[in-house]
Amino acid sequence: MAKSIAIDGPAGAGKSTIAKMVAKELGFIYVDTGAMYRAMALYMINNGIKAEESDKISATCQTADITIKYEDGVQVVYLNGENVNGLIRTEAVGNMASASSVNGDVRKKLVELQQKLAETTDVVMDGRDIGTVVLPGADLKVFLTASSRVRAKRRYKELTEKGVACDIETIEKDIIDRDYRDSHRENSPLKQAEDAILVDSSYMTIEEVAGKIIELYRAK
Repeated sequence: MAKSIAIDGPAGAGKSTIAKMVAKELGFIYVDTGAMYRAMALYMINNGIKAEESDKISATCQTADITIKYEDGVQVVYLNGENVNGLIRTEAVGNMASASSVNGDVRKKLVELQQKLAETTDVVMDGRDIGTVVLPGADLKVFLTASSRVRAKRRYKELTEKGVACDIETIEKDIIDRDYRDSHRENSPLKQAEDAILVDSSYMTIEEVAGKIIELYRAK
């Protein structure tokens, strides 16, 4: 029986970084749901579908098969049997992913594909609705959060290190606005599953958070 860990939480809580560390330590597959949305976007582009053609997106997404495997320690995304790692990080694919990910049929199809992957493989998935929608039967559910101020400081540090001029107050306001949008959206809103364990990473290092989640999983 395949095992699964669901990590949900708001933007900037460090979900992806932590999920990758946990997966590596436990020998699970980290499911990069964002890469799956990009593969779907590539499929739309390959079929000549434009971002505004919602009905065509709904129909075409049904014939896409997307999965993730690890080969020589590297995550490989497969679209209908083809390795598309080198094709999904372009600007055009990113723009299409942003447009197509709001389509309810695309979300539904990708949830099905993510669930299918979790049936046969030990996985760690992170997102907004993993514990509530994608993997409601996960062996461990974690709701990872941090205060908006801490998340803003992390983002500020990240941007200034890249030489991007930014303002911490604006960043924090954007984070608070995004939290509100994510938790009030109609499709799969961000919320803590009833049986999820709350982990506040505000005053913890990345290693401490990953260690805590691994400890919680092993205790189960």
